[in-house]
Amino acid sequence: MNKVTTPLKTWLIGTMFALSPVFCLLADESQPQIQVITEGLEHPWGVAFLPDERILVTERPGRLRVIEQGRLLPESVEGLPHIAVLGQGGLLDVVLHPDYEKNGWIYFSYAASGTGGVSTEVARARLQGMRLVQLERLFRLEPKTNAGRHFGSRLVFDKAGYLYITLGDRGDRPRAQRLNDHAGSVIRLHDDGSIPADNPFKGQRRAQPEIFSYGHRNPQGMALHPQTGAVWIHEHGPQGGDEINILRSGANYGWPVITYGANYGSGTPIGEGTEKKGMEQPLYYWVPSIAPSGMAFYTGDRYPGWDGNLFVGSLKFRLLVRLELKGDRVVKEQRLLEGRLGRIRDVRVGPDDYLYLLTDEDNGKLVRLLSPE
Repeated sequence: MNKVTTPLKTWLIGTMFALSPVFCLLADESQPQIQVITEGLEHPWGVAFLPDERILVTERPGRLRVIEQGRLLPESVEGLPHIAVLGQGGLLDVVLHPDYEKNGWIYFSYAASGTGGVSTEVARARLQGMRLVQLERLFRLEPKTNAGRHFGSRLVFDKAGYLYITLGDRGDRPRAQRLNDHAGSVIRLHDDGSIPADNPFKGQRRAQPEIFSYGHRNPQGMALHPQTGAVWIHEHGPQGGDEINILRSGANYGWPVITYGANYGSGTPIGEGTEKKGMEQPLYYWVPSIAPSGMAFYTGDRYPGWDGNLFVGSLKFRLLVRLELKGDRVVKEQRLLEGRLGRIRDVRVGPDDYLYLLTDEDNGKLVRLLSPE
């Protein structure tokens, strides 16, 4: 695989990083301006835009908030299921049904307690005033454990109306290779939670029929390619090896058998190397890790030269990554907003064609990116 190493100017002076496949890292281009929409959010995780111009934001401690005309309403939305707030778990992503204006369904992922411990669950409900009604649980990760890590939890609908759910390995690496275990997989469902007949493992003994792909560590970014309709995800590596992948039915993405990452602290290898027959290679990866979260394709003309680019938030380095694409290849990377915002948890395109970012902090913010200076 084509790999280039390039010195970073600021946060890795004197060291090197690897990007693959990449031809150029852009460091000196103009930076976007920031407009703060609201602050005072406690570790916000996901954002969704309602047709009436209100904005929904999840807070990991278990609250669903509403922003109305730029003002964060003081009361939270009532009617959520019980949320288990444990480590990285809590109330996580939120998306609207593609036909929301007709059916009113809001989908959200969260950590929930049950037999054996805690795991990711997904439910849907309708919003009536400041209360969720007609709550339906659609999915729960099995088996549950008491681990507080790697809940995954991004939600995306594809163009055919299927719902995709990303799930982390729950901090237990071997689970990502077990088809009888939801952990470390991407799930595909109908919008009502039923299982599509053509899911790759449906009907197989000792396999969870909801699984669409597996071998994932902790995917916290997912987006639909605006032209091809393919589902793209990114996932956290350990000490390096963050990946971007394009989902394929039944594919094994390798974790923890193959990875470009290494064990924390010691830097020792994980698994069997970086490649193995029958396991997918990443479209793109980062060494060292940027700790990616949130991802969106941009199509529009608000930002000159950015149409068709892919944007990824970074928790670790507190910046926004812009990736230029040529087909399914990344050809350039630019790092934006370094040191200006904080830990970027979510990246979305709003109905006004601006990019919106959530910062994962005690005093988290929702910000809009304006055109570069």
